[in-house]
Amino acid sequence: MTSMGACLTFRAMSTQIKAVTFDLWDTIVDDDSDEPKRLAQGLRPKPEERRHLLWEALTRHQEIAIEDVTAAFDAADAAFNKAWKGHSITWKIGDRLARALMELGRTLPDEELAKLADDLGRMEVDIPPDPIDGIADALEELSRRYKLCIVSDAIVTPADGLRRMLDGHGLKQYFQGFAFSDEAGHSKPHADMFNSAARQLGVEVTEMIHVGDRDHNDIKGPQALGMKAVLFTATRDDDKDSTSADAICERAGDLPAMINGLAS
Repeated sequence: MTSMGACLTFRAMSTQIKAVTFDLWDTIVDDDSDEPKRLAQGLRPKPEERRHLLWEALTRHQEIAIEDVTAAFDAADAAFNKAWKGHSITWKIGDRLARALMELGRTLPDEELAKLADDLGRMEVDIPPDPIDGIADALEELSRRYKLCIVSDAIVTPADGLRRMLDGHGLKQYFQGFAFSDEAGHSKPHADMFNSAARQLGVEVTEMIHVGDRDHNDIKGPQALGMKAVLFTATRDDDKDSTSADAICERAGDLPAMINGLAS
């Protein structure tokens, strides 16, 4: 009994929290808060615009019905979601376009396809979603005590675009690492995402706390690796009644104290 108690005490003392990892969407930035901006500028919603841009590109070569393009893009999205949720893999937007073209039995010249993929992947950079209220101050405070890293799935916008978006909001400066799924090779909750963050920060996985809004990806994933995890519910609280999170945070301003409490 004594030796076991000593061992448990040693393990508790040796696991010092040195880093905090953050989901991006609905944790750092408010997902889809760019849509009202697009509407105000007379622009289509993002899903509709993606399909319209593909239709325009194809129509320049040969007429095609927008309904056919929409159906093909929907099929590509369904295949993407199957790979994402079933195998923790996120296709790059160029791969999704290639799948839509395969559904249509059509092709585009390589240069046009590359430009189209760039146009689709830049939409959230050109008109970015807004940061979560209070997140900048929370990150600034946390960065004084911990190393910080983004751990996020890249659904449409690629990693370099997401970095530019964060930089445009003045938030990139607080992070020493970025584990995006299109660069890590897997998406959350796969261990590769959190292991990538730990390698970049020079810490052990168990020395990190993760913050995110989805129980399956942001709570169960890190907890399976021995991490602590905080469910963030400022803009999305769907999982708050069924989560296994170590803590639930409703406001960004409460994050520093909550993280410090878990770390201690």
